[in-house]
Amino acid sequence: MLHREDPAGFIVITQPTHAWIAGQLAQAWGNTCVGHFEPWADVCLGAEQHDIGWLAWEASPTLNGQTGRPHSFLEMPTLLHVAIWSSAARMALALGRYPALLVSLHGTGLYERYGRTYATADEERAVQEWLAGEYTLQRELIASLQADSHYAPYVTQEMIARNRQLVAVWDMLSLALCMGLDTPHTFDAVPAANGTIALTLTPIADNAQHIHVTPWPFREERVTLVCEGRRLPQQYESEERMRQALLAAPWVTTRLVLHPAAD
Repeated sequence: MLHREDPAGFIVITQPTHAWIAGQLAQAWGNTCVGHFEPWADVCLGAEQHDIGWLAWEASPTLNGQTGRPHSFLEMPTLLHVAIWSSAARMALALGRYPALLVSLHGTGLYERYGRTYATADEERAVQEWLAGEYTLQRELIASLQADSHYAPYVTQEMIARNRQLVAVWDMLSLALCMGLDTPHTFDAVPAANGTIALTLTPIADNAQHIHVTPWPFREERVTLVCEGRRLPQQYESEERMRQALLAAPWVTTRLVLHPAAD
């Protein structure tokens, strides 16, 4: 779950909704600057469903007793976080092997890039066992895709690495957009037509719903993204009361408009 501070009141946005924004970015992506990606539909689906493992947790989120609000994705206890990701790739496999591969690669990439500080040996053991299982699954999926005449061209080491990085970039862009920008933010190592570039998001006139993107990575001259959240301004001492309040909380539609810097 993401937390978005808002002048009208605190908003929570689910992980699958944030992933849908990543999917919208993927569908709009591609021009002479950043190039294109293949297989297009599978990569878009992988981006859209990269947080599929969170579906069950989002239906009954846990309470952070220190904040009185649902845990954000940044606050998740390690064992709970691993349990959520343990089901993700298998759930995505119902959508197809290539999306499942991207979901698995994204999950392991989170631990490879950022790591975690383990409070107990049980936490570290759970992470290492999960990573080992995911690496085995990834090898199996790649071998299966390589044996498929349709998918074989898209599972070279270079193409998998590029598509994996694109999902990571769309994930980071979506997080920044969903949580709200008040200052410029630059994202490095964005796959481009030639090598990589740095991409900068800048709110326009302190309006977090209109953002300049430099350089421009999309096909169209302007991109509009839409997601829903729920307004949950209060804090709670009881997990059950928080869950009941969340079910009754008013819906909030957030509309984000991306513009080229020259617009």
